[in-house]
Amino acid sequence: MFTGIVQGTAEVVAIQEAEAFRTHVVALPGSLGEELAIGASVAHNGVCLTATAIDGERVSFDLMRETLRVTNLGELAVGDRVNIERAARFGDEIGGHAMSGHIMAQAELVELDEAPNNRRLWFELPHALGRFLFAKGYIGVDGASLTIGEVRRATAEHGPRFCVDLIPETLHRTILGVRVPGDRVNIEIDPQTQAIVETVERVLETRGI
Repeated sequence: MFTGIVQGTAEVVAIQEAEAFRTHVVALPGSLGEELAIGASVAHNGVCLTATAIDGERVSFDLMRETLRVTNLGELAVGDRVNIERAARFGDEIGGHAMSGHIMAQAELVELDEAPNNRRLWFELPHALGRFLFAKGYIGVDGASLTIGEVRRATAEHGPRFCVDLIPETLHRTILGVRVPGDRVNIEIDPQTQAIVETVERVLETRGI
């Protein structure tokens, strides 16, 4: 389990390609790699990956075909950076919201509003996920637990959209501070929101509503 509190960013230092498979190596300095063991779970841009090899600060992670298809990790190149969160441990402070590290889709950054000391980002989601968007609800964006500011419902021209407002600390600690329109981010819908919406839909369906 993860909390969506990104602990820092890490650089991709090597990539090994295979058919429908990729191993990437990231540098995890200091506390990001402290006491890390093979088999440990580490979120990269919100994707739960397993450490498969450790050589000092260089840690390897395998990306399977489904991970490459659903997430933005397949677009990474050497020198790119990813948001990093180590798996939550019992007793840790839960400052964000419970996240599984299982990405549902990608969203495109379509609008950027810069203002002193904060940044508003508008993202467009696939149509099927619009029903999970609520103002002041939680959402995971590239592994960061964020609060939805506003929601724009889908139109004939575009899919559902939502915005998030980022404080300087989030901009400093994550890669969201360097995202530009056209970039694609990983999205994890808040599991509780997903469960409630799908349960209500099933109940209404059984009642013919």
